[in-house]
Amino acid sequence: MPFPETEKFLYNKNPLDRVICQLRFPPILRIDSEIPSVFQDAVRENYPLYNENLTVQQEIPLGLNLPAPQELLRRLTRTAVNKNHEFSSEDGIWKISLNRNLFAITTTKYKRWSEFREKFLKPFEALVSVYKPPFFTRVGLRYIDVFDRSILGLDNAAWCDLIKPPFIGLLSSEIKEEIKNFGSVYEITLEENVSTVRISASLVQQLPKNEQCFMVDSDFSSIKRISPDATIQKLDYFSVQGARLIRFMITDRLHNAMEPQTHG
Repeated sequence: MPFPETEKFLYNKNPLDRVICQLRFPPILRIDSEIPSVFQDAVRENYPLYNENLTVQQEIPLGLNLPAPQELLRRLTRTAVNKNHEFSSEDGIWKISLNRNLFAITTTKYKRWSEFREKFLKPFEALVSVYKPPFFTRVGLRYIDVFDRSILGLDNAAWCDLIKPPFIGLLSSEIKEEIKNFGSVYEITLEENVSTVRISASLVQQLPKNEQCFMVDSDFSSIKRISPDATIQKLDYFSVQGARLIRFMITDRLHNAMEPQTHG
């Protein structure tokens, strides 16, 4: 068990900048060749705005074992220009992206998993009903947290007082004041041995204040084939691991500054 169990918390000062759920599947040409009117009818209540654009994607052949040598990836990867359909909430906080091999939901105002799950479920059911993907080649849930010390009343705190030492390297050493930039990447296998989390941590400048913040990008994913029936259960599992990871990374001081409230 990579990350220890913890109580469930809601933070009044939530550091989450974005949460993205992404599903990949074998190309479905109908999504390119026809107007997605049936899908739109199913999601329009919560996602009334529509936009169409073109996206450039690097497509990796199914069955290729990753990580693979860069030269092999370069020769086998195909660049594709796909039609992308976007459906957004009226306030722009929630967005669906749909193209021939990808379905994603993004929010910039995440509160709790139960709310995200509810917003995800109806579009997901519409995807399965209308386009019938046989399986998903990748199921991912990505959390992007940005810790802003001024918002948390921690202007004078060092990062080593807020983020645990294994995640910040030399920022926890005696030369921390001289460090101008920082970045680290971990890839960790989760306990069920078919999923991983890629954790990217870095210092970022938050505009318009030009303030130094600490960003944690946690991308939970499984690249094993997953049936539509098993997808929600996998995402539920990722949501639990995501909450455990952040609590595992941060100190009690940062945890308390975000004003935690326990919930069931």
